[in-house]
Amino acid sequence: MNWNWSVVDEFMPYFWDGVRVTLQATALGSLLSFALGLVWALLLRTPSRFVRWPVGFFVEFIRNTPLLVQLFFLFYVLPEWGVQTSALATGIIGIGLHYSTYTAEVYRAGIEGVPAGQWEAATALSLPRGRTWGAVILPQAIRRVVPALGNYVIALLKDTPMLLGIGVLEMLNQARQFGAQTFQYIEPYTIVGIAFILISYPASLFMRYLERRLVH
Repeated sequence: MNWNWSVVDEFMPYFWDGVRVTLQATALGSLLSFALGLVWALLLRTPSRFVRWPVGFFVEFIRNTPLLVQLFFLFYVLPEWGVQTSALATGIIGIGLHYSTYTAEVYRAGIEGVPAGQWEAATALSLPRGRTWGAVILPQAIRRVVPALGNYVIALLKDTPMLLGIGVLEMLNQARQFGAQTFQYIEPYTIVGIAFILISYPASLFMRYLERRLVH
């Protein structure tokens, strides 16, 4: 393999633009998945089956269809109904929505892991339902699930290359377009692969550290 440093120098401006977009999609997509996942988890615990069943169907539908299909639907079909956003905004919404169905399960496990005595204590103190959730249950549940949520951030990062399907110029798409223009593929694809390792591996170590601190 002939490594050409001049190609690396030429590619780097495109690469850093791709890194910025990749990290932006990862951060905003993760925040959206955390927020929506908590909403789904709470709605799935409501007594009314008229709420639980539609939400449950929606969550299972999203989990069991490919992310790329969902991105295509959001980007190409919704504009036919008058809903149109940029490729990056669509990618963030799509990837955040997709992963929210998985974080919902994480929240569910965290809520169910709160000791029954905490519920009984809140009832004995006659705390309103909202205060019980906000002051007693959710703080304990979220503390338990932070490491698992962090693992989904890493998984979401590794799925950002899917966004190239709708034209988002994240790292892999920058490398693909650079290669198509220059017919130089070895350097850009290698750099992108190394970048994913350099981002995801330290993040996974940090998640293990958090798990030791918060759970044990």
